[in-house]
Amino acid sequence: MKLAEEARKELPKGIYKRGSVYWIRYAGLDGKIVFESSGSTKIKDAQDKLHERKADILRGKQPEITKKIPMVTFKELSVDYLKWAERQRGYRQKATLVTQLVGIFGHYPLRHFSTKLLETWQTERLQQGATRKTVKKGFGGKRIVVDVPGIPRGNAPATINRLLATIKHMITKAVEWEMVEEEALRRVRRVRLLEENNRRLRYLSREECQALIDASGSHIKPMVIMALNTGMRRGEILNLQWKNVDLKHGFILLDRTKNGDRREIPINDTLRSTLKEISRRLDVPHVFHDPATGRPYGDIGTGFTKACERAGITDFHFHDLRHTFASHLVMAGVDITTVKELLGHKTLTMTLRYAHLAPSHKVKAVDLLDSTLSKNANCTKTIQLRG
Repeated sequence: MKLAEEARKELPKGIYKRGSVYWIRYAGLDGKIVFESSGSTKIKDAQDKLHERKADILRGKQPEITKKIPMVTFKELSVDYLKWAERQRGYRQKATLVTQLVGIFGHYPLRHFSTKLLETWQTERLQQGATRKTVKKGFGGKRIVVDVPGIPRGNAPATINRLLATIKHMITKAVEWEMVEEEALRRVRRVRLLEENNRRLRYLSREECQALIDASGSHIKPMVIMALNTGMRRGEILNLQWKNVDLKHGFILLDRTKNGDRREIPINDTLRSTLKEISRRLDVPHVFHDPATGRPYGDIGTGFTKACERAGITDFHFHDLRHTFASHLVMAGVDITTVKELLGHKTLTMTLRYAHLAPSHKVKAVDLLDSTLSKNANCTKTIQLRG
């Protein structure tokens, strides 16, 4: 984190930073302030250039400014990008994606990013066979870690697209911060996103829901109950604070959702009972937190996976609890528009994936038409044409 440490130091007069590049500021022969890039990420280079420019001015020479962009690596860009992203929404997710990308492209100079480089990476990532770890009980009850062949979630088209979108945004910022030429951005933008399979609709039966709740650990259980009864996303649950929970009037108010809209979610009796059982600390704003530290849970993946294993549930992710919530609403006869509002979908298109779960509504609609036509079956109407 050398760049971040340098940024915190007090800079000499006439020197400032844009991204990781040092810039200089001085008065020209005409008295106007000149802003010029040093073309370097080293403060000494900027000091030398500033002294050179001031010497030129004293000799009565107006400096000829040539724009020079330094050789910056992806890892160097990541330091400045994450520092900038701290002020943005979804920082935690951005940081996770950037960390993955640094492990892959960290040593690459930004100007070496090309369409071919990224398209090759896309293909290799899709085709890459990998192993995932799982814990099994061995001889004598000992827990052992074994490899299970397969393609991990990290190789899914949706995940690759999130990583590619992050690369594109980082290179865009690099151009703004004059860390790389615009040509690199043009090459990166030519890489197309992969086609995603968004049709996954895995949901639990009522019996499986109860089995999962019973198998969940004490810290996971209330979050599972909340997800099943509200359809809230994992991030919304982990970041939920007591100030957004109104038990008196029976609703949860989400100020900052994924699509940027406010959302009110009703609290039913099951969730109300669960929330009342949670120990509330006055010094901790978050509903779900580590009792030992008071900090909100950062990741519940391991605990949730173990709960699924104990319940005998396979191929199931935490986000699928949201699908379960929506699916059971539709099967109970709730109209799609209401489900859309409860889920906080921006458009109806996303919600329509659940429409096929309500075949009884189609039957009722046809039956209604049938009864209407049968009433008029014996009625005829003659239209006389006049010519």
